[in-house]
Amino acid sequence: MKKKVAVVLSGCGVYDGSEIYEVVITLLYLDKIGVKVQCFAPDIPQMHVVNHITGNVVKSDERNVLTESARLARGDIKNLSEARAIDFDAVIIPGGFGAAKNLSDFAIKGSDLSINKDLKCFVQQMHKAKKPIGAMCIAPAMVGVLFGKGVIFTIGDDKPTAKSIEKTGAIHQKCSVNEICVDEDNLLITTPAYMLASSMSEAATGIEKLVLAVCERIKS
Repeated sequence: MKKKVAVVLSGCGVYDGSEIYEVVITLLYLDKIGVKVQCFAPDIPQMHVVNHITGNVVKSDERNVLTESARLARGDIKNLSEARAIDFDAVIIPGGFGAAKNLSDFAIKGSDLSINKDLKCFVQQMHKAKKPIGAMCIAPAMVGVLFGKGVIFTIGDDKPTAKSIEKTGAIHQKCSVNEICVDEDNLLITTPAYMLASSMSEAATGIEKLVLAVCERIKS
């Protein structure tokens, strides 16, 4: 039977949703090793919409996280509220500011962040079931709240951001763009991706290792 992995998206676009290259690379490597994938996203409004040419917030525009994420999933996506741990072997959360703006409010509240209730429920179900979880780029900002004190993660080498996340009880491990951080006790695998990457190929090296590490830890 094929392994089945859930991929949680947060919109479409690095500044206000999922980082597109991280999502595509993740889906590519999952497909290469024959994993069945189901994408999910919360059916909620985006925190805001960013013009990706200028970097400015477009105050007159409103978008929905699930609708925008469907662009990346070619329409094959479900509401995150439907995700159940019993149906999946692992979950991966790509980065992009959507992870810190839509899946959580880390971009605004830092270490006082709260997390989307459906994401929190799903990930904690997966964790309780001892199923592996991958997170990349800024998505690991949520792991202290999701896993509890002592969880080990990486976002690369951004000291101020790492310190803010560590205030949630998580422990940061410095990591290069082409490597991964593995917390075996929590079955959590993280990689810096575009927190450090200057090109797609750089990001892809760490993401491929993350995908393989997650899938290798799936119970047979």
